[in-house]
Amino acid sequence: MQFAPAEILRPYVKNYTLISIDKDLTDEVFYPSGYVDLVINISEGSAFTLINGRSRKLPGVEVLGHLTLPSRLTVTKGTSVLIARIYPFASSLFFTDSMSEFTNYATDAYGIFLKEINDFYAGLMETATLEQKVAALEGFLIAKLGQHEKQFKKVSLIRNVCNHIFSMGDAYDSKTLSSGYGLSERYMEKLFMNMVGISPRALFTVHRFNKSLNLVLTSGHPLTSIAYECGYHDQSHFIKEFSKFTGTTPLAARSLLQSNGEEFQQVVNIGF
Repeated sequence: MQFAPAEILRPYVKNYTLISIDKDLTDEVFYPSGYVDLVINISEGSAFTLINGRSRKLPGVEVLGHLTLPSRLTVTKGTSVLIARIYPFASSLFFTDSMSEFTNYATDAYGIFLKEINDFYAGLMETATLEQKVAALEGFLIAKLGQHEKQFKKVSLIRNVCNHIFSMGDAYDSKTLSSGYGLSERYMEKLFMNMVGISPRALFTVHRFNKSLNLVLTSGHPLTSIAYECGYHDQSHFIKEFSKFTGTTPLAARSLLQSNGEEFQQVVNIGF
């Protein structure tokens, strides 16, 4: 179930999504989305993420940074989470201007907001309906947005660069990208590491991965066709890059994800 953000948040927050798990899942591949998520456990269930060899139990409120390494999810039946999915260029408006600290980590939000997040979570959990919980989450995000108005100019620049990256097609060109915005390559890299959490090249690579994953799931095309359509050198390069993100192959992912359906795909971070 999805909810659209209020107009003031729409440029920065993609959506709010409720995900409910109807069966135990163990050590499932958890896919990189290219977004930063604020994840709220609104149930008595439990979930664990394994990222780069580090296991982390889902707290009440978690910030899930960009994923560039194979990750796994274990979750119990009955777990429900409410997720605010934040555009990659906007995460510094809600958390910090050192977003690289969250990359390949699932971080307890208490470490960022201290007592404020405990008060927010307690209030959210006291509400009776899902709509009220979404409203509480939205109020929290709007308050954070108001505290970071000085960031808007940089965020606007980053948004333009991100949109350029997403439209680059087959190949990433750092020099052309940075010079087009009057920036040095070094400064643009620093800006992205601080405000997005990953480099411009890494964002391009994650975006290309997600384009290929969508084709793997929906097109039925052979891997060679998908590889060339997404700008990989050949099928071997595509499989290698896919495995680098997931620890599995495109064909194995296609088989598992298609057989388990859309709800399972959302649980493992696809399609919302």
